[in-house]
Amino acid sequence: MTRTTEGGSVGVTTTRTARLFTAESPLVLASGAELGPVDVAYETYGTLAPDGSNAVYICHALTGDAHAAGWHEGDRRPGWWDNLIGPGKPLDTDRFFVICSNLIGGCRGSTGPSSIDPATGAAYGMGFPLLAMADFVTVHRALLAHLGVKRLLVALGGSLGGMQVLQWSLDHPEDMAHAAIVAASSRLTAQNIAFSAVARRAIMDDPHFLDGHYAQEGTNPDVGLSIARMMAHITYLSEDAFTEKFGRSPQGETTNGGFGIDFAVESYLDHQGQVFLERFDALSYLYLTRVMDYFDPFSRPDALTGLAASPVRYLVLSFDTDWRFSTEHSLRIVRHLESVQQPVTFRELRSPYGHDSFLLDDPAYHATLRAWFDRALEVGV
Repeated sequence: MTRTTEGGSVGVTTTRTARLFTAESPLVLASGAELGPVDVAYETYGTLAPDGSNAVYICHALTGDAHAAGWHEGDRRPGWWDNLIGPGKPLDTDRFFVICSNLIGGCRGSTGPSSIDPATGAAYGMGFPLLAMADFVTVHRALLAHLGVKRLLVALGGSLGGMQVLQWSLDHPEDMAHAAIVAASSRLTAQNIAFSAVARRAIMDDPHFLDGHYAQEGTNPDVGLSIARMMAHITYLSEDAFTEKFGRSPQGETTNGGFGIDFAVESYLDHQGQVFLERFDALSYLYLTRVMDYFDPFSRPDALTGLAASPVRYLVLSFDTDWRFSTEHSLRIVRHLESVQQPVTFRELRSPYGHDSFLLDDPAYHATLRAWFDRALEVGV
């Protein structure tokens, strides 16, 4: 697609790690289970204003991490939201102080099931406690305290990131003035749960999964994890996007007409599955997708009561070709928020690229975000 973002890069960035909870002062999860120590990987961009009024927290999607912008020394691959974050970009780091952290339960520097359990000296594996969306929020708030940020100007996230923002704004609306929820859901449909169920089954039925003890045995459920990623990737793009990118183009000049990789789209999915193995852990995939399955914040009778005392200005965005989290998912969020008179701006944006549109450099999308961020800065915390 056309690249339209103007502005510069934040340049070389460093992922830092903070120990936010210890064995003596553990993280108490929503389930009542305790976890400690808990380390969290994070990056920051820009400078916090003297009065702390320009802080923006980025919540990442399922397979994201703390590296949202810039690049690391020796690795020129940009952060996953680099087209959005940087000097002169919609989330302008000359004006905003941006924070992004890796989720607990993840595998990119924060404590998760592949971390060492101090009680056993081995990886937690399936002994890692189940998590809830509220647990992500508890850890995000602990990181804010660690960084000395008292209140957010904006919390922003897409997909699973948007779910975190929604949970955070409902449970602790006093923490933020504005909340942006992009291509997200307040409750997964049966179809969405089904996609994740098949992905988890592919992982857990891989003979190298070994009941989650694969790390100790020096192996990895590569086949299952790559299949899970391939299937998920199909749901992230629209049919038009697949047709535009691949059509029925063959892979190579000749094919044998057998069961190998005969079509370009097959080669693409195979590549996506293989590169995913280099950066993600199978257990994290299980744990994080399960959090999404059980997410249903509006099912609580008191879910919206906190907003009466601390209103939040919301931006809710959807994309017209996103069939994974369709516009109806976003409208459901809007209806709940409007039922308690919260100020909500809603936009359905046109994009041929499906769910992945929230990660892309689309002119209308970025113009919408830029205008809303500018307005947020004018209104303040």
